[in-house]
Amino acid sequence: MHNRTFWRAVSCPAGPYGWPPLVLVAILFFIIGFVTWLNGPLISFVKIAFSLDDISAFLVPFVFYISYFLFAIPAGRIVTKQGLRQSLIYALSIMTAGMIVTGQFMKVPSYPGTLCGFLILGSGLALLQVAVNPYISFLGPVDRAAQRIAIMGICNKVGGILAPVALAAFAMPHVGDLPLVQRNSLLQKQFISTIYWPYIGMAVLLALTTLYIKFSSLPDIKTPFSDNKEINAPMKFNPTLWFGVMAMFLYVGVEVLAGDAIGTYASGFHIPLNISSLFTSATLVCMLCGYLTGLICVPRIFSQERALVLSCFTGSALSLLAYMTHGYLSVACIALLGFSNSMIFPSLFPTVLNSTQNKTSFVSALLVMAYCGGGILPQCFVWLKSIIGFQAAFSTLSCICYFVISLFILCFSKKLHHELLTAK
Repeated sequence: MHNRTFWRAVSCPAGPYGWPPLVLVAILFFIIGFVTWLNGPLISFVKIAFSLDDISAFLVPFVFYISYFLFAIPAGRIVTKQGLRQSLIYALSIMTAGMIVTGQFMKVPSYPGTLCGFLILGSGLALLQVAVNPYISFLGPVDRAAQRIAIMGICNKVGGILAPVALAAFAMPHVGDLPLVQRNSLLQKQFISTIYWPYIGMAVLLALTTLYIKFSSLPDIKTPFSDNKEINAPMKFNPTLWFGVMAMFLYVGVEVLAGDAIGTYASGFHIPLNISSLFTSATLVCMLCGYLTGLICVPRIFSQERALVLSCFTGSALSLLAYMTHGYLSVACIALLGFSNSMIFPSLFPTVLNSTQNKTSFVSALLVMAYCGGGILPQCFVWLKSIIGFQAAFSTLSCICYFVISLFILCFSKKLHHELLTAK
C-alpha cells in the first residue's frame, strides 16, 4: 500500500510535495501574467490622464522592462544566496511596495513618480521570474516538469487575458464615448479613484500572498545553483550565445509590440478607446491558443525548432498582411501574431541555454536581461511611426525581428540541421 501511494505521488505533476505548493506557484504565475500585460491598455489611459504624447506614454513598458536589464544579475545573486523560497518572499514584498508607490503617485498625480513605481514593480517581478521558474522545475519529478510548466503557462496567459478586461471594467468604461475635452476633465476627477484602488487592492493581495508563503509549509527546494564566482569569471567570446541573446531581445520586443502596442496601432484607425483597450486580451487569447496547439503538435507532428521557423514565417506574413489591410482586419492580423509568438520561446530559450557547456547562471542572467527588448522595441515603434506611419513602422520592425530570430535557429540549432539532413 505504501509503495502504491508513493508511486501515485511521484507520477502526478505535483510530485511528492502534493498539490498545495503547485497551486500556490500557479497563483504566482497568474500574478506575473496579470501584472505584465496590464501595461498594454494602461498606455492609453495614462496618455489621456497625464496629457502625454505617444513617446512619453510608452515609457510605461520601457521602464517596466528595463528593470529586467538592471536587476537580472542582482536577482540571480539573491536567489543563489537566499534560496528559492526566501527569494519568492522578497520578490512579492518588492512588488507590493511597487504597487503602493504606483497607486500613490497616480493619486497625486505625478507621472515621474508613477514611472518610479513601475521600476520598483519591475524589479520585484524580475526577482520573481528568476526564482519561480527553477522552483517549478524542481518542485516534482523531472519527467513531469513539462506538464507543470504547461500548467503555469496557461495560468500566466489567463492572468494576462483578464488584466485588460479588469482595467477596462474599472477605469471608466464609458470614456471612449466622451468628447476629448469632457474626457480630460472627467479623467482628472475619476481616473484617480478608478486606477488607484485597483492598484491598492493588488498590493493587498500580494501582501497576503507574501504572508501565506512566509508562514506556510512551502518546501525550500535546494537546486544546483552555481556560486557568484561563475558570473564574475571571464568568459570566451561565444557567437552562438550573443546572437541568441540578441534573438531573445527581439523576440520579447515583438511579443510586447503585438500585445502592448496594439491599442496605439488601433488608434491610428480611430477605433474607440473602450474597444481598443480590449485588444491586448485578444492577442493573449491567440497566444494561449498557440500555446495549447504547441502542446498537442510538438513534438508529435513537428519539432520545436521547426515550429519556431514556421512561427517566424507566419508572423512575417501576418505583419505584411496587416500593412496591406486597414481597420479591424489589420488589427486582427496584429492580434493573430500572438499565435505565432507563442511557438518561439520554447525552442529559443533552451537553444541559447545549451550554447555553452558552463556558466549556466550567467547565460540565464543574460537571457533575462534581454527581456528589456520589451521596452525598447515599442519605443522604436512610436519613434518610427512619426516618420513612416504606424502601419509601416510596425510591419518593418516585426519582420526584422522574425528574420533575425529565424536566422539564429537556422544557423545554430544542431537538432534542426540533423532533421534537414535526414529529410534529404
